[in-house]
Amino acid sequence: MADLEAVKVSYGFVEVFSTQKRRAVEMRQRPIRDRIYTLKRLRLIVEQHKDEIRRAVYSDFKKPALEADLSETYVVISEINHAIKHLKRWARPKSVSGNVTYFGTSSMVRYEPKGVCLIIAPWNYPVNLLLGPTVSAIAAGNAAILKPSEVTSHTSTLMKRLINDNFPADELYVVEGGVEQTQALLKLPFDHIFFTGGTAVGKIVMKAAAENLTSVTLELGGKSPAIVDSSANLKDSAEKIAWGKWVNNGQTCIAPDYIMLHPSKKAEFVSELKTAINKLYPTDQRSLSEIKDYSRVVSDRHFNRLESMIKNAVESGADVVHGGKSYAEERLIEPTIIINLPEQSDLLSDEVFGPILPIVEYESIESAIDYINSKDKPLSLYVFTKNSDVTEEILAKTSSGTACINDCVLQFMQPNLPFGGVNHSGIGKAHGEFGFIEFSNQKAILKQRVGLTSAKSLYPPYNNVKQKMVDFMMKYI
Repeated sequence: MADLEAVKVSYGFVEVFSTQKRRAVEMRQRPIRDRIYTLKRLRLIVEQHKDEIRRAVYSDFKKPALEADLSETYVVISEINHAIKHLKRWARPKSVSGNVTYFGTSSMVRYEPKGVCLIIAPWNYPVNLLLGPTVSAIAAGNAAILKPSEVTSHTSTLMKRLINDNFPADELYVVEGGVEQTQALLKLPFDHIFFTGGTAVGKIVMKAAAENLTSVTLELGGKSPAIVDSSANLKDSAEKIAWGKWVNNGQTCIAPDYIMLHPSKKAEFVSELKTAINKLYPTDQRSLSEIKDYSRVVSDRHFNRLESMIKNAVESGADVVHGGKSYAEERLIEPTIIINLPEQSDLLSDEVFGPILPIVEYESIESAIDYINSKDKPLSLYVFTKNSDVTEEILAKTSSGTACINDCVLQFMQPNLPFGGVNHSGIGKAHGEFGFIEFSNQKAILKQRVGLTSAKSLYPPYNNVKQKMVDFMMKYI
């Protein structure tokens, strides 16, 4: 309580947190139709303000309107529609069977709201990654405080207005601010924290949550590899990788971070990749800055980091075979392909999170697998091949949060798949029923009959008959 009082002196959102704590007790008893009503209201607000969402994300980093619709608005509406359709089934208590030891009992799992949740969103998909988890929190019956990223300030301000003007503060509330506000929020004893962002900050969030024994979902990132096997259709693979990599200017946590390619296929694949880039962002008659389909790097800090990565790679002997030019005044970096990188290059050790694509060569599938396994477990793994045996070998011998075969990024949008990382790339799962469960306490309930029960037959005092019963149970039940 001392921390709570200290935070209360400086931040008004502590009062909101306190009212949500009280409200959460009542919300446990609300019928499912109330949650569905809230979801429908959120859907209506997103639909009605689609143009404002477009303008906000364009102001923040020139995200194209169609890309905003597809990767921000549509994804949220799709998540809401899926939850509305299936919520009654998800929330229904589920009976579970037992063996003869539990004769006369009935058992079930009941899903109850965790309580008050904190959702911390990143800047790269500032609507999608704020409201997507919010859908799961609402579906599970929770109250929530939402913290959008201050980096995308136009979108953050819009989210605050849309949520705080249309929902009661004791159910949903947006807090704006930077690191200071986030640190203050993390001192509060939330019932669950859902964080999307980098691994380094994820560790800070998890450490803060541990102080209150708060459960966490951490959607992090990492270096997601794309293996292009010698049997792959190189044209098809290049087109899909080019889109998955350079959509949102490469600022996507599940974008292919680097390509693994057999040397015999390098020249042909690089040629196909260049063609695919020029098809997506044609510059024959105009400069890249005139193309409205290409987002910008979100901030000067991130631009400088990416520009430095290219410079360091070239200075260490790597070759830029496409792009490489940058324009600081526009925070614009061309789609860039780099080969012949030394292993110590930061492009191969750090998550790129931008429009630069390194290519790593491998001699065999086994060596590619060993290379991936030498690094932290990635959020996503991509395999391009016509050989099902190669697919199975890679999936069986590597570990990743998600995997996608012969395409990129689409696994995020499949509503019946869990989304999340493993170890350094994340903890917990999101989306659909998996998100509902993540924001729920799975309460185990066993109901026993009154009177004589099988358990009573094993109460003390112990004797040889009871010992034989236990021996039989251990051997056969």
